[in-house]
Amino acid sequence: MSFSLAETIKRRQPDQFTLYGRHINPKLTRVLGIIGFDKIWVKGEGAYLWDANGERYLDLLAGYSTFNLGRDHPTVRRALEEALELQRPSLVKMDVPLLAGILAEQLVARMPPGLDAVFFANSGADAVDTALKFARAATGRPRVLYLDHAFHGLMLGTLSVNGGKQFRKGFGKLMPGFDKVPAGDTRALERELRKGNVAAIVVEPIQGKSVHVPADDYLPTVQRLCRAYGTVFVCDEVQVGMGRSGRFLCCEHWGLEPDIVTLAKSLGGGFVPSSAAIMRRSIHDKVYSRLDRCQVHSTTFGENELAMAAGLATLHVIDEERLVERAAVLGDQLLAGLRGLQDRHQMIADVRGKGLIVAVEFRPPRALALRAAWTAAEAAQKGLFAQFVVMALMRDHHMLTQVGGPDVNIIKLLPPLIIGEEEVDAIVAAFDAVLTEAASVRGSVWRQSGRLIKQALSQ
Repeated sequence: MSFSLAETIKRRQPDQFTLYGRHINPKLTRVLGIIGFDKIWVKGEGAYLWDANGERYLDLLAGYSTFNLGRDHPTVRRALEEALELQRPSLVKMDVPLLAGILAEQLVARMPPGLDAVFFANSGADAVDTALKFARAATGRPRVLYLDHAFHGLMLGTLSVNGGKQFRKGFGKLMPGFDKVPAGDTRALERELRKGNVAAIVVEPIQGKSVHVPADDYLPTVQRLCRAYGTVFVCDEVQVGMGRSGRFLCCEHWGLEPDIVTLAKSLGGGFVPSSAAIMRRSIHDKVYSRLDRCQVHSTTFGENELAMAAGLATLHVIDEERLVERAAVLGDQLLAGLRGLQDRHQMIADVRGKGLIVAVEFRPPRALALRAAWTAAEAAQKGLFAQFVVMALMRDHHMLTQVGGPDVNIIKLLPPLIIGEEEVDAIVAAFDAVLTEAASVRGSVWRQSGRLIKQALSQ
């Protein structure tokens, strides 16, 4: 009997949530049911998802920025089909793969000056962990600094540079010598660098969890201090790179020239896991310092043919469809539209971002009845109002969004870079409608709150 994936999916689709809850993560299945996200997704194309009932949803998560090109982009699909048809000899290991060399060449051409050595891995956490490991080898120093509210991954090494206490809690003592410094505080940073034992500082040019955009002079000062004290400056572009911010690298907004850049997520075109750490040759040479150390750092799947083919096709699409420029233009329109709502809706505290990474932050309402409802929600769990809005956007407007992090009243938007003015107008209109409903405690936004507050209190 031959294997058919289509038949397997058709036969087992009704068991989807049961299987996942039984064998993978029952808490996640429960959460999705509580917030109304328990959909069975059957198709993804471009900026949209379809559920089993044929309903279409605008995807404003884009797989946490994995689908910058949208879902199932035909150019990347064709490249992968061609790679399979060619029967390329992937993962020979005692080999130097051609496609890896071509992709490395093309990435280097897009980097700031001096970054000309590439290491390919599988995920953002892999790439960041590589950067930290290489920085320690290059400097001979033990310490690594990171910023509060940072997010660089959830493996043990990258969790050690994660500024979110909710993610760190419960895993015991993390990596020694990995220390947090306040974001925006260059004096505190210099005090640590002056000790002479800091290998690296790792930063997200725009922090992904809260969409925190730094002051104009902050990152240039960080870079200057790193140069002065011999510390490796790492820019984590895993979420904000690949055109997301309206530049190929987000750090270009500040004219930065980091020592290491990390990329992942959409590097694989939304099809294949892939990541890269691109660095100065002097750092690379400290790791691969002798012939007998030529494989001292490696990963099994990092240069596989499908990932490299997807990466090459992705860069082609970004250039061919001018997605970097598109993200800049559409991002400005989206920011302008959402900021235009601030005068009409008292609970919008801030709208910020660059390109198509955008945050809408909420604050307590002034009206007494609404403030009482807000206070009750916050007492149950911080950030619950933003979750009410996320649920309303899904239920009433078929838009997939998320809260911008634990305990914050922030909604983060990461639409595919292929969206158009129609989607921008729809997003602004949806926020306007939801917040109009939220202006009354009798509106649907607050009516749904009781069950969610009960669930939050029962944890």
